[in-house]
Amino acid sequence: MNFKNSSFWIVAVIAVVFDQLTKRWVISVLDSWVMRTEKGAPTQPLIPGIFHFTYIQNTGAAWGIFSGEGWLRWLSLLVSVGLIAIALFGPVLSFWERLGFGFILGGAVGNGIDRFMLGYVIDFLHFKLIDFPVFNVADVSINAGLVCLLIGYFRSKPNPARR
Repeated sequence: MNFKNSSFWIVAVIAVVFDQLTKRWVISVLDSWVMRTEKGAPTQPLIPGIFHFTYIQNTGAAWGIFSGEGWLRWLSLLVSVGLIAIALFGPVLSFWERLGFGFILGGAVGNGIDRFMLGYVIDFLHFKLIDFPVFNVADVSINAGLVCLLIGYFRSKPNPARR
């Protein structure tokens, strides 16, 4: 059986599973974390002052924008349905498109599960060195997907210097 865009589906499923497993792990170890941030969020330094696991319930989007907006769950669903439609009904995608759209779908579904089941997204990866906003594996997947799409775009674009 030859399933169209199969690596798209594999990447998406792996991204969702890894995202959800890491979030469940953070919740399971939360009670054992004794250190708290200045905002009261449980945190566990891996490299003190540089990288921490910090538990945050994010009701917004990236960097907490649109906090408390219920429509974000529907946006996650809409993006997911759109990507599924592209993979099912669109053409055979290039390697980089399959990876890119697969990662983006995995991230959208991972955060969408949180939004629908919990009403917020669990964020826990925190680069304190640059005080970067706390994020999660689904966010990493979405960004990895965008990088893959950019790589695919530039690799497929003819190079005028080669003429």
